[in-house]
Amino acid sequence: MDRGEKLYRADPVQTRPGQNTVDSSTQTDSRVQGHGPRLSKVNLFTLLSLWMELFPQEDPEEEDDHKQVSVHRLGLVVVRDSKVVGLHCSGPELHAGQAAILQHGSRLADCQLYFSRRPCATCLKMIINAGVSQISFWPGDPEISMLKSASSHQSNSNSHNSPGCISEDAALDAVAIEKLKSNSRPHICVLLQPLAPGLAQFISETSRECDFMERVRDDEPGLNTHNLYNRERLKHLKDFSRSFLVETSHQHQEILTHMGLENFCVEPYFSSLRHNMRELVEVLAAVAAGVPTQHYGFYREENSTSGPSRAKSLMVHHQEGLSQEVARHCIIQARLLAFRTEDPKVGVGTVIWAKRQLAGSDGTGCLHLVGCGYNAYPAGSHYAEYPQMDNKQEDRQRRKYRYIIHAEQNALTFRTREIRPDEPTMLFVTKYPCDECVPLIQGAGITHIYTTDQDRDKDKGDISYLRFSSMKNVSKFIWQRSPSIGSVSSPHLANGHIGKHSRADEQESHSSKKLCTDRSKDSATS
Repeated sequence: MDRGEKLYRADPVQTRPGQNTVDSSTQTDSRVQGHGPRLSKVNLFTLLSLWMELFPQEDPEEEDDHKQVSVHRLGLVVVRDSKVVGLHCSGPELHAGQAAILQHGSRLADCQLYFSRRPCATCLKMIINAGVSQISFWPGDPEISMLKSASSHQSNSNSHNSPGCISEDAALDAVAIEKLKSNSRPHICVLLQPLAPGLAQFISETSRECDFMERVRDDEPGLNTHNLYNRERLKHLKDFSRSFLVETSHQHQEILTHMGLENFCVEPYFSSLRHNMRELVEVLAAVAAGVPTQHYGFYREENSTSGPSRAKSLMVHHQEGLSQEVARHCIIQARLLAFRTEDPKVGVGTVIWAKRQLAGSDGTGCLHLVGCGYNAYPAGSHYAEYPQMDNKQEDRQRRKYRYIIHAEQNALTFRTREIRPDEPTMLFVTKYPCDECVPLIQGAGITHIYTTDQDRDKDKGDISYLRFSSMKNVSKFIWQRSPSIGSVSSPHLANGHIGKHSRADEQESHSSKKLCTDRSKDSATS
């Protein structure tokens, strides 16, 4: 086997049917499979790259039809020592690979890069030159599209099925990449693993019952949330399949051939490759469906205290410079991270972004990754060494709470840059911050928090959620129904939500809840 063929070989997954895959955690050296299924590192990083490709564009520029069709957007995840240190996507001027070079520079040496599709030769040559150790990508239609432009397609209705439909730019780019990869140091490959047994069902069930869906169920008791979730999942599945899976296997084989990947076209490997990606697309659709778009979003909460244990909330429309689409995208990033958790009871994910003064030319605009994480046991420990019991276990010594590193704690510990006082820093977390994390979040200088409030003001003994409500100098954005469609009036309304709340708030009326129209309150934190 020559060097070029070896560099493009996909790593085999050494598993037997029915056997769980075992790999290291992002935060720990895990030697024993836990009680619940979880995403492998490879699949987590691949999913994050696919999701970053779909990062919402706040100010999309006008582009001609040819550019829209011939150049794909691309997502990129930069990993160092099994930790995510960069999340990038293509923008109006910079490709994702170029954005990574500008941000990380020589720090890319020995990093692993996960692309949502094959990068172009311009990006690849710079990445190789930076000394990365591994490049992984999904070999569908690459960044320089192999598919014919829309205008050419109109003149030849069979162009998508014809070997002659490859554009000249795409053909030249493929030749350049073949030469680059055959003479390069990094291991260039396709890393996709089959899901662990039961994981797809676990993710679907967990997403259907997550805090975001529970909030919808509490707000609208008569709504069939299972039907809502299934509709959202099928819609996302259709959209994501169109983005990441080439329409037909025959067309996909043609593209692989023109990309110099004829070895991937061999059956049954080719079918297995597409099956593994289809599984990941289904996972992505299930996770995204758990944060439904209809009538819900993040709205700011203004706190004022009228007693030692009570916080009134005024919800105002989001005016912090992030659209609802971007905020939702970031919370789904956190939800993906949560499925890599080592906590079999509750998976929590966190991602932290800083808002720069000037927008860059990449796809994330003003946003710059600070850190991300999920709840896990201390680094270097073995998974099965610590208690796995939940709070129903009578023996408190056998509970996990004194050993688990929380998602917010991991994101702050392994942050990729310092938090600057002159930049708004936004923390997205899938669960209400507990009392153990609140002083860390405030002390680190986090200025904005996006979360759900289903555990607000609860005290569970080993873990409590009492301090976040009175937290000052932090803008809190709670995921809830849009105030523009009318407020929810119910005797069980508490702190802006229905359902789970403290016993003290349960007895109080919340007629004071209203929309705040004073825009000056937003300018202080924009």
